[in-house]
Amino acid sequence: MTTSRIYASRIAIGMLSAFLLSTLGLGGCGHGDDKKKSATQVVARVNGDEISVHQVNFILGHAEGITEENAGQAKREILDKLIDQQLAVQQAEEKKLDRSPAVMQAVEAAKREILSRAYLEQIAGGQPKVSTDEAHRFYGEHPELFAQRRVFNLQQLLVAADAGVANDLAQWAAQGKSLQDIAAALSARKVKFTADAGVRGAEQMPMESLAKITSLKDGQTAVITTDHGTLVVRVLASEAKPVDEATAVPRIQQYLANRRNSDTIAREMKALREKARIEKLGEFADGSAPAANAIDDKTIAKGVTGLK
Repeated sequence: MTTSRIYASRIAIGMLSAFLLSTLGLGGCGHGDDKKKSATQVVARVNGDEISVHQVNFILGHAEGITEENAGQAKREILDKLIDQQLAVQQAEEKKLDRSPAVMQAVEAAKREILSRAYLEQIAGGQPKVSTDEAHRFYGEHPELFAQRRVFNLQQLLVAADAGVANDLAQWAAQGKSLQDIAAALSARKVKFTADAGVRGAEQMPMESLAKITSLKDGQTAVITTDHGTLVVRVLASEAKPVDEATAVPRIQQYLANRRNSDTIAREMKALREKARIEKLGEFADGSAPAANAIDDKTIAKGVTGLK
């Protein structure tokens, strides 16, 4: 893979982001007093507008696959992209696109995301580091993820919790029916479900269902109630692939740190909501009927804050 392809998605961020940087004063384009910057900070001028080394380094710092060997080439390609962006920004401003309602809304939405993310990252950054003792303890408490880890070849059906067939699913599974037969029975009743199959390690499965799945032997089927509905899962085959403690500890520390940050942010937002005066109006007023098909929290979070 070429250097360009390694981080193209990072540096080709488009006209809107360049315009955003310019509008918010986050970029290095020279206007007025900005032109007093040291010459060593300026790496290019585009029709008089300056691009600084800080802009290049900012993008370089967020790029992946950068090594000492390709850093020089990466900087040159980043600068070329920034030059293209600045040219596009100049044309956008000349055509007064910065006054377009759609662009103004997009800029404001991006600004809100940047500020909210900065606040949440500040909260997360203040959390204590996860100690090795915590990681070792977690390793011992979860043998199914490490010392007794298995990789499963699974077939799964997920049925909505309100479908009213949970008892039937349990009965069919107890009778040893195949998932194909269960799927056919659900289809005959016009019950909607989603089917899935694949090979997954224990760590790739939700903790809420992992214990039940790891208790299954090859060829066995289980019906599991989850937050998303009723899951029918069959273990076609499995293979023991343990992870030793030395390998696991750094991964555990990262996992626990992420979980600690997430929990801390959730508590902070809950506290802010409790202290704030929040009024929902119109169709969003409290007591309004919810949408027919709810969207999961992760999907909403990605849309509102860009969180993954």
